Amino acid sequence: MNRETRGGFYISQIKQLSNRIFEKLLKENAIEEFNGAQGRILFVLWQKDNITITELGEKTSLAKTTLTGMLDRMCAQGHIQRNQDPNDRRQILIALTPQARALSDNYDKVTAQMNELFYRGFSDKEMEQFDSMLAKVLNNLKHYEE
Repeated sequence: MNRETRGGFYISQIKQLSNRIFEKLLKENAIEEFNGAQGRILFVLWQKDNITITELGEKTSLAKTTLTGMLDRMCAQGHIQRNQDPNDRRQILIALTPQARALSDNYDKVTAQMNELFYRGFSDKEMEQFDSMLAKVLNNLKHYEE
């Protein structure tokens, strides 16, 4: 691949800028219970609760060391709880507390605002193509990391 590309550079800039905007939208919507990074963890758990740290790491792309520290803080804040897996006593499952479940509606509003910013000016077909391309890049990176 000899052609000069800037996709990685753009993705890096988008990540930095979107994180700042996301934090701003959380504040504007009076969501002070968690930050953007914790929101990613909560988002995954709102989709599927009672999962292992390994599965949570795969779904958030956060390193296990980073995730462990964040989960400690979220546990202290009352957002998550760690439960022993009834089928495998060596495994710990991460579950939402009722307090964290109640936050999902507010988070959904912020997510909708972010989606509006991300896809402004895109046709439905362009959104679908863009998502497909990003999924392909993510898959390429995940395969490299294995």
